[in-house]
Amino acid sequence: MNKFSILVVDDNKDFLNGIIRNLKKEFQSFNIIGASSGEDAIAILETRHIGVMLSDLRMPKISGQGLLKKGLEINPRLCVVMITGHGTVETAVKALKKGAWDFLTKPVERDTLYLTVEKAVAHYTLSNENQRLQELVSKLKPDERLICESLAMKQLQEKISAIAVTDYTVLVTGESGSGKEYIARAIHRLSKRKNGSCHVLNCPAIPEQLLESELFGHVKGAFTGADRAREGFFMSADNGTLILDEIGDISPAIQAKLLKFLQDKEVKPVGSSTSKTANVRILALTNQNLEAKIKDGSFREDLYYRLNVLSVTVPPLRKRQEDIPVLVKEFITKTCKELDMPPIAIDPAALAYLSRKQWQGNVRELLNTVRRLAVFSNGKAIGLGLIQLIEGEPFPAEEKTQSDYTRYKDAKKEALDHFSRHYLHNIFKFTRGNISETSRISGLERASIQKIVKRLDIDMSAYRDDEI
Repeated sequence: MNKFSILVVDDNKDFLNGIIRNLKKEFQSFNIIGASSGEDAIAILETRHIGVMLSDLRMPKISGQGLLKKGLEINPRLCVVMITGHGTVETAVKALKKGAWDFLTKPVERDTLYLTVEKAVAHYTLSNENQRLQELVSKLKPDERLICESLAMKQLQEKISAIAVTDYTVLVTGESGSGKEYIARAIHRLSKRKNGSCHVLNCPAIPEQLLESELFGHVKGAFTGADRAREGFFMSADNGTLILDEIGDISPAIQAKLLKFLQDKEVKPVGSSTSKTANVRILALTNQNLEAKIKDGSFREDLYYRLNVLSVTVPPLRKRQEDIPVLVKEFITKTCKELDMPPIAIDPAALAYLSRKQWQGNVRELLNTVRRLAVFSNGKAIGLGLIQLIEGEPFPAEEKTQSDYTRYKDAKKEALDHFSRHYLHNIFKFTRGNISETSRISGLERASIQKIVKRLDIDMSAYRDDEI
């Protein structure tokens, strides 16, 4: 992507040159271009990649408003900062409603200028990057795309698309349950090996004495119980991909043998005197800090560098919460197919609740939660009540009142009513329903308390019955 330029437009040449001079001092890596008319600015916009434009509002022939409209037609993501000597709210609002990103008033303070342009540059950079990633993802086949909405995962999609076309070993890191295996499989699907086999081996799940045999295979009689020859994972994945999960847990002995395989691509089955060549791509997964394990001597440094030719880090779900709604819907669909049941819906409030959770167990925890919800839904839409039943804990008050799908004023009223009822309840218990004493403690007027009591239909006799 070509680096964009910053365009400054003003018919006052002294002011124009002053702004350009200041911007060149602060934004030395950018090309700062000037135009003294709307006509010149349009010509530049049509021929140059302009990301940020600062334009005077009042100019002859083509005004700042007209230039704003034309600029957004040429580049819909263009960040336009309007400059006006008539800095009324009305003027600013009109410009913002028509698509301006921000506005400045003359005389322009230098610090304000720098801060505004810095933010505009950052906004355009992010917007442009997001657009580029969306275009990249749209070109992928449905089965090649990650299920995501977040910028972090779209950037990851781009990275694995670039990695996949190579044959290099890849180290995939991330928290437990974050989706490392899913990412590794996606790399395989995008690679030239996609028609070959893809095997997954969970290293710590296999005892050390058997892991060598699982990887390299064995001949008949190699050890007690080896009543027939067996092909190991390396040979099974020949011309394909082998995913080694939790690579940080393998023993030093297996580390040495894996290192030798990565060096010469030769497989010697346990008990055999001859070797075979295997064309296998290794994708290694871990939730551990291998560099720390190197320091404590539990992981070989030379093996680490053999595995870490290319690397991918999968962000935890709590850092990409925009992905949760699409993941939930995908998991519901998947689970319904697994259970051979009709598709079920999820209430917006329930979806919003799930989207706000931190999910320490990441995608795996979310998937298991959705499975439980589907099982106990009885074919009905998943709501907050079912989530509460499954989790076994009541929701905090804010979960019931501050839904993303509730009008702000309604949510505010509901929250205020809840607070008022709870607040007065505690004081009424102390004062035994005495309005005057409640007024003194709370600082509220008697009339205000009585209005709240009436509006909330609070039964005062419940407190006065306690009087001795």
